[in-house]
Amino acid sequence: MSEREDSTPGTATGHPHGPEGGTPVQHGPSVGAVAPSATSYGTPGGGRPAYTAPEHTDTTAPQYSDRPVAVRRPDLLSALLLVLAGVAAAISLVLPWVRGSSATGLDLVRKGFSSFGHLAGTGLWQPLVIVLGGGVLFVLGLLVVVPARSHRFLGAVALVVTAFVAAGLLVPFADAHWRTRFFDLGFWFAGAVAVLGLLGGLKALLTGGWHRRR
Repeated sequence: MSEREDSTPGTATGHPHGPEGGTPVQHGPSVGAVAPSATSYGTPGGGRPAYTAPEHTDTTAPQYSDRPVAVRRPDLLSALLLVLAGVAAAISLVLPWVRGSSATGLDLVRKGFSSFGHLAGTGLWQPLVIVLGGGVLFVLGLLVVVPARSHRFLGAVALVVTAFVAAGLLVPFADAHWRTRFFDLGFWFAGAVAVLGLLGGLKALLTGGWHRRR
């Protein structure tokens, strides 16, 4: 080996320090330069862990409310009662109303229409109002089947019609001094019109909108 080569400072075969006693000169790739630092993967004293759960999520929780919500539904019980009131009025047409007389409800209604201008004096307005009222209650019963938030208006109308029907029953009943022996089966079916109309109207009036919670 020549003297020049021995005097070259900082070589691998020469002095262990670099020029002027500085840091050692490293030849070739450094292990620390390519190997990942252990502290960068979540070890104590390191940076952020490589695999962590996200701190913020974009998911939105569903909104719930305990406020009641009106639901459109039919009032089947009220509809049944009002329809039965109309059926009772129809049955009374084929039956006699007064004992000892063969006149049916239909005969009384026909006489009422024939003397329409003198109903107040003849008393024929009573079967006419009862039968026509039963027909109106029947139609109201069909309307109550239609889903709605409330059937209170139809219930109020049914109660007004029932009031007229009840008047047509109470007036002849009072004229007979509240004696039942003067009336036949047709009159009692007419009385069922008032009872069923009252129950059906009250059911529709007092029942508000159906509610559920979401």
